[in-house]
Amino acid sequence: MEISLTGKTAVLIGGSKGLGFGMAEGVARAGANVVIVSRHQDQLDEAAAKLRDKTSNENITGIAADITSIENINTLVEKVCERYGQIDILFNGAGVNRRFSALEFTEADWDAVQDTQLKYVFFMCQAVARQMVEKGIKGKIINIASLTSQLGLPNMISYCAAKGAVVQITKAMANEWAQYGINVNAIGPGYYETEMTAPLFRDEKRRAELFARIPQKRFGLPSDLAGAAVFLASEASDYVTGQVIYVDGGFLCC
Repeated sequence: MEISLTGKTAVLIGGSKGLGFGMAEGVARAGANVVIVSRHQDQLDEAAAKLRDKTSNENITGIAADITSIENINTLVEKVCERYGQIDILFNGAGVNRRFSALEFTEADWDAVQDTQLKYVFFMCQAVARQMVEKGIKGKIINIASLTSQLGLPNMISYCAAKGAVVQITKAMANEWAQYGINVNAIGPGYYETEMTAPLFRDEKRRAELFARIPQKRFGLPSDLAGAAVFLASEASDYVTGQVIYVDGGFLCC
């Protein structure tokens, strides 16, 4: 089967940098209309231009939105539909973390992580799924899970809770929305060097411990997510739903 996304419109939350940019590049190369979303229009414009240069796909745009409100989420969906008619594919990759011990974690830190990593992940899925159902679109929704969806790591209590829950809501939505032809899956990245993980990688001892556990003996690159992203966004995954694909160099098999 030829895997092509030509004619499809993909929205990537957090697509202007890091892992989101790697997935955006993958779906752009597969021919999709690509909308990358973050809070800062200047960063989006720069990222969109870079993606157009790298992929020769001119149908790439950035829309600035703060998705930590349902009103903003609905406005974003409306803007994309006004431009492209519909949303066929959603990558839900907004990210934030707070690294404190469980004994020191504050309510504000807990809520900041839960809101971005779980609450508004669900409401983003809901808004996009509603327009899929209304328009009869057999769509694809891909949430971003984590190794912490399975592992309880220190100093990441709220992040672990949220990412574990992302897997569970992915399964629940897959179950409910299968009747509409909507597939809901998740990608679980392993250890990648990004802006968000920089504090972790500055700890040389921890860095060496993580490296030693990865069978492929390297940390991930954002481009390593492109294959899983395109597969889950395409017709090749039509009989795959409620699943998590871990792209981790083998970390979880050790």
